[in-house]
Amino acid sequence: MMSKSISELLEIAKEAATKAGIEVLNIYDKGDFEAFEKDDDSPVTTADYRANEIIMEMLTELTPKIPIMSEETEIASLQERANWKRYWLIDPIDGTQEFIARSGDFSINIALIENNRPVIGVIYWPCGESLYFASQGHGAYKRCSAETKPISVRKFNVPSEDVVMIAISRRQSREPIFQRLTEKRTYQTLPTGSCSLKSCFIAEGKADVFMRLGATGEWDTGASECIVNEAGGVIKAATFDPITYNERESVTNPDFVVLGDQRVDWESIIQYK
Repeated sequence: MMSKSISELLEIAKEAATKAGIEVLNIYDKGDFEAFEKDDDSPVTTADYRANEIIMEMLTELTPKIPIMSEETEIASLQERANWKRYWLIDPIDGTQEFIARSGDFSINIALIENNRPVIGVIYWPCGESLYFASQGHGAYKRCSAETKPISVRKFNVPSEDVVMIAISRRQSREPIFQRLTEKRTYQTLPTGSCSLKSCFIAEGKADVFMRLGATGEWDTGASECIVNEAGGVIKAATFDPITYNERESVTNPDFVVLGDQRVDWESIIQYK
């Protein structure tokens, strides 16, 4: 059997994310779920497990030779993972707290990692009926109301002076973020939910920067990074070093930043302490 092309794998990821998202939205609308705390004190629900089941079943059936790493399954050791040249990286529900709080700002994330870099990114936002997707070298797109359009980061008129729109969590204190903004210029904020949706909003030009301070996993950035990169932005560690995938025993991310227009001197604006 011939291996599937990137375009074929992208379609599979889009279908899996959408199918899981429709089921999650049904659970969300009915309020028919239970919530638990994991060992790291982060929340998880029966909806997370159901979404994980749907995605895992579809990917295993259609791409049986591609390993899968998911937030909701046991993570293989680095010794085993080191041989993975290509693997699926999934977050069945990014923004579980938002799901529980009924804000609607949660998403289903699927990425394909190849040679330690994201080459496919798919993020489905069930409550927004929006599908964001990208594959390396082919641009980023958003499908909403059966219409698909290319997306890109917002281009500043004057990169050194324009107002900067910061995507920020509704549940996050703004002080730690503004303490790291060293350049005196005008800033506005766009409150929203999950990490991935903030990244998508930057990719489509609704916001310009997002700083995540706190624990996340590689599944929180994989799909986003591909989409943001193809839209003209970048995701980096808050130290401005690259985010890594499948290169460490731990799959926990460092603090990170999502940056829009690359003509802006972001390193002069954001100071990581």
